[in-house]
Amino acid sequence: MVHVSDLLLPAGALLTHELEIRRSRFLALVARAGSPEEAREVISARRSAMPDARHHCAAFIVSTPGALPVSHSSDDGEPSGTAGRPMLDVLAGTGIVDVVAVVTRYFGGTLLGTGGLVRAYSDAVRECLEDAPLVTRERLPVWNALLPHADAGRYLAELSAAGFAAEPDYRAEGVRVTVVCDEGERLSSLVSRLSSGSVGVLEGGTRLVERPAGRVRAGRAVIG
Repeated sequence: MVHVSDLLLPAGALLTHELEIRRSRFLALVARAGSPEEAREVISARRSAMPDARHHCAAFIVSTPGALPVSHSSDDGEPSGTAGRPMLDVLAGTGIVDVVAVVTRYFGGTLLGTGGLVRAYSDAVRECLEDAPLVTRERLPVWNALLPHADAGRYLAELSAAGFAAEPDYRAEGVRVTVVCDEGERLSSLVSRLSSGSVGVLEGGTRLVERPAGRVRAGRAVIG
């Protein structure tokens, strides 16, 4: 059984984009962050890298096992509700978690008004995320089998040909193979056929696995 938990940017993802409106520059950065502390570190690093900027507005959404995600936004001196919250709404609209966005503004001398600021900060994050790759994080069953040394090579080749990514561990008593997948029945059937029923497949817990899922298009996740 597959337990689909989250939709994320790939590990290490760091996206940037610049938007200029009436000589004000909005420099967006979107990154993956696995905890509120990591998100705040990204925000702090951005602030340190551009200390002369007038505002460093931010938003993040971080998953919490067994509970709703933790979300946070900051207007950092902009009028209340014109920066951080619109940025957070864009992140939430994609369905991505474990993500932080920072938009640094260099003031250009012209006031943009409440509506103008909301559009600017929203667009900066939305355009930064455009065409970003996505992965799913799933908790999948782990399957184990102990293969005889003499036939291990043949078994591993057959497993690979069938689309199973087997992890061999060579031991004195045989080759312990681990497969992480949601097709336990098909895996067991294949191993049973190859071994004429002499090798069994046992379930041994679960593991988090990340797999390519799609891309962000126009502020929404497009899967597939």
